[in-house]
Amino acid sequence: MLRTEYYEQLKALARETRSRFNLVSPRVLRSDLRRIYRAEGVRIDLWPHKLGHLRGAYFNDALGPTVMLMKGLPEDSMVFTMAHELKHHLVDRDRSLSYCDSSNQSNPIEIGAEIFAAELIYPDEVFRSDLEEMGINEGQCTPEILVRLKHETRTTLSYAGLAKRAEFMRLAPACSLSGVRWKKLEERIYGIPFYKTYRKRK
Repeated sequence: MLRTEYYEQLKALARETRSRFNLVSPRVLRSDLRRIYRAEGVRIDLWPHKLGHLRGAYFNDALGPTVMLMKGLPEDSMVFTMAHELKHHLVDRDRSLSYCDSSNQSNPIEIGAEIFAAELIYPDEVFRSDLEEMGINEGQCTPEILVRLKHETRTTLSYAGLAKRAEFMRLAPACSLSGVRWKKLEERIYGIPFYKTYRKRK
């Protein structure tokens, strides 16, 4: 099977999963993934220790399917990692062990899990449609536009994920969204979050 065909099949599976579990917006929460895990019979093991760049791992052994997640991940990273490991459960469960870290990012199976996760959280066509509604066409997406998009949709797809997709879909010029300090830009546009100013006052 060609890689492109494999990746398109994973996108279709992600959309089917969204439909099956009634995920209707780009704001997918860890509670949504926990609900899917329960339905699929997948246990969660929150790992309190940092193991290099490991964010998550999928095991399928005599005890049944288990996903290990690094405890304390930010919401966007946790949701994405849970969605990534869900792909391994749905597609790769015969491999017994799959793990998510920076050492295997070029593996097609891991790339496929990233593609599945992004599509599960924020499908390509919804992303394109949302930008078109903002008046953004090919080559016109800027960092400021992505900050507005994330703010308005409240999507849990990270800025890095949004930027990668915008460039891949040619909605932004190549490399135009790299090196952006997203949180700084977000604060410049929308102001400093209350929790930050509250901590400074204490």
